Amino acid sequence: MLQVPNRVEVSRRIEAPVRRIFEILASPQRHTEFDGSDMLRGAVGSGVITTVGEIFTVKMHRLGRDYTMINYVVEFEPNRRITWEPAPGDIDTAGGDPLRIGVPAGYRWGYQLSPDGDDATVVTETFDCGNEKNNWILEQESGGWINGSNSVRDSMFASLEKLETLSTK
Repeated sequence: MLQVPNRVEVSRRIEAPVRRIFEILASPQRHTEFDGSDMLRGAVGSGVITTVGEIFTVKMHRLGRDYTMINYVVEFEPNRRITWEPAPGDIDTAGGDPLRIGVPAGYRWGYQLSPDGDDATVVTETFDCGNEKNNWILEQESGGWINGSNSVRDSMFASLEKLETLSTK
């Protein structure tokens, strides 16, 4: 049996202050600008995340299908960390079960920021499968589950590279 870690982390040092980077991360409307998976199609709504318990919804596309994900903010510390738990936002993504719409899938995406001097930040993106039922996501890591080509890790590297470009303009 293949042993799969439940968590993937990728870090990058970005020559930008923590505050500037966090402002981008806390704005769901900007997530498409640094999405390394090429799955995000836009945020529904225009709010900025300010606390744990808030919800933001995004439109996505994977393997020829458009869908919606509802994201529950579960960790929020200004200029330090932001984490959310995705949930199916439509009937197809919920596996045809309307009772699963809006119920978190058990995995988390997040970012941690650590100042590295006055004008630099180490940004760590994290994907945590949570429990074994979500290991399928990382079991497909080498074959690429994101749009059939990129692995979770590859997409995270691409996201942090794009975040650096946005943050240092």
